[in-house]
Amino acid sequence: MADNLRVFCLCVLLACGLQGGFGTTRAVAADAPAASAVADDYVIGPGDTIQVFVWRNPDLTVTVPVRPDGKISTPLVEDMVAVGKTPSGLARDVEKALSEYVKAPQVNIIVTQPMSVFSQVKVIGQVLKPQALPYREGMTVLDAVLAVGGLSQFAAGNRARLERKTDGKLQEIKIKLDALVNGGDMKQNLALQPGDVLVVPESRF
Repeated sequence: MADNLRVFCLCVLLACGLQGGFGTTRAVAADAPAASAVADDYVIGPGDTIQVFVWRNPDLTVTVPVRPDGKISTPLVEDMVAVGKTPSGLARDVEKALSEYVKAPQVNIIVTQPMSVFSQVKVIGQVLKPQALPYREGMTVLDAVLAVGGLSQFAAGNRARLERKTDGKLQEIKIKLDALVNGGDMKQNLALQPGDVLVVPESRF
């Protein structure tokens, strides 16, 4: 009889332990925001998908698209302008709106799928497959060149240039793609930023 009682108690303890373990896993998952796919200074654009994560308020935590009109709608916050803001900037605006309903809200904005034109890198000119590429953090010039199939036979690779807007002003950065692709000059392998345009001109005969 005593042995049966000990076995019963052991089973109950194991069951409680397993239940507590599973409950902890669910709590950690519920309290953890998604991983960001972009850098902190990324500018949100139409077509992006973002997670609005509100600490300790799972009912207010949602994943939503940025609409063509540049706005998002979440529980308690309708038609909030998202376009043109960084994730942290949008988070502060959502906090301000939520503060009418929630005491001291803490919000994280995570861009889970950057799909807007602001998140693209364009490669045009004398490459095999000119196109707009989705930007990803850590992307380099060589990554972009390989993604478009490399330089065409008519490319003047060493006269290529990177066009980048900084503070509203267009900046042109010269890049020697031939030296990079064929000569292994990694100094030419610059880090790219969302919105960059890599231009590969045609060689002069």
